[in-house]
Amino acid sequence: MTLFVLLIGLLLGLLTGSFLNVVVHRLPRMIEAAWEADQAAWQAERQGLPAPAPGPRYDLAQPPSHCPSCHTRIRWYQLIPLLSWLWLRGRCAHCSQRISVRYPLVELLTAGFGGWCAWRYGLTPAALLWFSFACLLLVIALIDWDTTYLPDSLSLSLLALGLLGSSLG
Repeated sequence: MTLFVLLIGLLLGLLTGSFLNVVVHRLPRMIEAAWEADQAAWQAERQGLPAPAPGPRYDLAQPPSHCPSCHTRIRWYQLIPLLSWLWLRGRCAHCSQRISVRYPLVELLTAGFGGWCAWRYGLTPAALLWFSFACLLLVIALIDWDTTYLPDSLSLSLLALGLLGSSLG
C-alpha cells in the first residue's frame, strides 16, 4: 500500500509541477498588466477621458501554452510533465529553440514534494496541506528570484494554510 501511495504522490507532484511552471511564468505578467491597466484608467479619469478598453485575455488558462520564441501553440502531448521535455531533448518541436531546464527541475522537485508528503502522511489532509505549503513556497521563491515580487495572493494563501493546519492540529 505504501508504494501505491508514494506513486500517487509522485504523479500528483509531476502534474502540479507543470501547473506551477505556468503560475511562475504568468502571475508576474498578470500583476504587471493589472498595474498598467490601473495606471491607464487613472490617467484617463484624470484627463476626463473614458477608461481604455481592456486588452486581450491573459490569465493562467488563456492564451494556450505556446513557444515564447516562435509563438507556435504547444500540443497536448508536448505538455506531458518531464517526459515531453526529455522526448523533445529540451527544444521546441517547431523552431528548435532551447527550453529552459528549469521546467523539468520544477516538475521533479514538486514530484519529490508530493512523494515525500504521501509517504510521510499517507493520503490525508495533512499531506495535502504540507504539499500545498511546499508548492506555494516554491512558487513564491521562483517569482521572487525572477522579479523580486512577492504576490499578496500567494503570501496570504500561506497564512490561510497555516491557520487551517493549526486548527486541524
